[in-house]
Amino acid sequence: MTQRIGVFGGTFDPIHIGHLRAAEEAREQLRLDRVLFVPAADPPHKTRRITPAAHRLAMVRLATRGNPGFRVSPIEVARGGRSYSVDTLRALRAQLPAGTALTLLLGLDAFRDIGTWKEYRTLFTLADMAVWARPAYRLGALRALLPVAARADFCYGPNRQTLRHRTGTHIRLVTVTALDVSASAIRLRLQRGRSIRYVVPALVERYLSRHRLYPRRRGAS
Repeated sequence: MTQRIGVFGGTFDPIHIGHLRAAEEAREQLRLDRVLFVPAADPPHKTRRITPAAHRLAMVRLATRGNPGFRVSPIEVARGGRSYSVDTLRALRAQLPAGTALTLLLGLDAFRDIGTWKEYRTLFTLADMAVWARPAYRLGALRALLPVAARADFCYGPNRQTLRHRTGTHIRLVTVTALDVSASAIRLRLQRGRSIRYVVPALVERYLSRHRLYPRRRGAS
């Protein structure tokens, strides 16, 4: 039986309920067998200093514990260096059984910048893509976000529910619950000495406290 796996990469600095809820809703809507969380070692689009990869990987493992539909891959952390999705998808294709169906899960903001990603046109050949949006987004508007150089490679799929690439892969939309939470806001709350209860899993909250990853800043309030 063909395995259907969603690949969810990110910095996860820290992972929070928005990440988890979006992954769970994508898993259900796309009928994925599992979602593979892939923390980045060195995300190329981040200009700020990020938390060491070992800590972020540990937090993702804690956050996903207990959900049989979630798995965690250290593939980018183990590889080290800059983390590029095209390299990761190639590596997963080499590791997983032939015929495994991969779907790259990414948010709308990330998709807007897809033209700046390494070998982005190759990405479209390696996996389906599912772009989540809050609230619902129109497929036609999504097509307009494709880099001009790539638009000729796509047409509308059956019932105009997907964008179909010339190689047979698809891009589709997933509408997920709008949760007003972000990793940057969580870091800021911690630096101001404020509670993050209920916006990250309890195990992650305890990990953050134990390792003092985002210490309170003097004078912050």
